[in-house]
Order: sequence, then structure tokens, then C-alpha cells
Amino acid sequence: MTYKQTALAFAMMILIITTFTLTGSALASENNPSNPLANVSNTDVRSKYYDLGDSNHRYDTYLDGSYSLGAKAKLKYELHYWETDVTGTSEKDWESLHLKLIAFPKKGKLGDWKYGLAVGLEWIEDFDNTDKGIGGGSDQLAPLVGVSLVPKPGTTLVPLLQQFLSYDGPNVNTTAARLIGLQTLPKQFWAKMDLIVPFDWTHNTIPATLELELGKMFSSSFGTYLDIELGIGSDRPYDGGAGLGLRYKY
Repeated sequence: MTYKQTALAFAMMILIITTFTLTGSALASENNPSNPLANVSNTDVRSKYYDLGDSNHRYDTYLDGSYSLGAKAKLKYELHYWETDVTGTSEKDWESLHLKLIAFPKKGKLGDWKYGLAVGLEWIEDFDNTDKGIGGGSDQLAPLVGVSLVPKPGTTLVPLLQQFLSYDGPNVNTTAARLIGLQTLPKQFWAKMDLIVPFDWTHNTIPATLELELGKMFSSSFGTYLDIELGIGSDRPYDGGAGLGLRYKY
């Protein structure tokens, strides 16, 4: 990450944190599908561009959705399609399928803060297109634990921990710490900060990333949002990027 990118990231983080502190809203941010622990049903269509450095790029176009299985569980899914030029020519193909079953065993209050505990297991099926520079070639299982914290209406903080382990293909052994801040804003807008710090034990690297999101719901079921992607540190997986998402909530 360059000094300019670092300054931009910190400035936007300060802006969002200030918004979290000063802005109130009657909307329930814990039920926003941008919160991965929200027990809701939705389907998003997303497209992201990544600057990989060395004049290389990647487009990731994917379905990102959830289906509520009742009060105690939900199924989250992703289906990714990439276009990239890391091999020297433009290549396009399917990258991976993600299925994540998340259970919600307990919720309650700690003082004035509401909380909801979540545990889950993610299955990742790689479509074996590494010869095209697409995907990592590993099928994985990834247990997770997280908690959704609501200090006041409209504000949600989500610390998560997930362990990725490969069972087929190149070795993957990564522990990812994640912190999400989500704030609903007036006129059906929302803002999100998503910091992911993975510890890759196989390669002894920390390919950290930060995503900043601003979205708006135009009705109870339809919304759209913009993302800014930033790679952090010398092990960053990309320099930066941007994305667009369309949301249908049902």
C-alpha cells in the first residue's frame, strides 16, 4: 500500500468511525445483509475490479446471498467468475463455489449492548482453473465463530475468527481475524468497514485487506452499493480496487 492509499484508508476509517459515533438511526443494522451474521434472505449480484500490481488486474463477478433457515440458522452462498491477465493474456472462467452454514445458538444483552453468537462451517470448492491464473486450486473447509454486537440502534460491530484448511489441492492453513463495523444512515443509506487480517501459516504472510462500503436501499427489497478495496502491508493480495453491488432482499 502506498502512502497515499494509507492516508486515504485512515481518513475514510476515521470518517466512518465518526459517523458511527455521532449518527443514530432507527433502522436495524444487524439485519442488513452486509452483516455476514444477519439472519436474512437476500441475493446480491456483485462485480469487483482489483489492481494486482505489475500492470495486472482481476475482475471478480459473483452471486453473494443468504437464505434464512429459521430463527437459529442460515445458509450463505457465493459463486465466483473471474477475468484476469496474470498469465499474460486475458483468461475467463469460474473460480469457486462457497457454501456456509451458520447457526445462531445464543443471543442476549450485556448491559446496554445486544449480542448474538454465531458459529458456522464454510465449504469452498475450487474449480481447478489455476492454469489460467484463476483461483488457488484448493478445496477447503473453514469453521468460524463470531458475535454480532449492537451498542445502539443502527450500529453493529462484528468480530469474527475463521480457520481455513485445505483437504484437496495445495496446502492452505490460514487463520483470518475480521472486524466489521456497520452503520445505518438517514434516507435508507448505510456505511460499512470490513477489515480482514489473515495469518497464512503456510507462507508466513499476512495478506490483509480493508473494504469500505456505502449503500442505499431504494425500497424494502431493492438496494445498491459501492465498495472501495484496499490491500494493506507488504503481503497485500492487491493494491486496490472498486466494486458495485445490486441487492435483492426477500
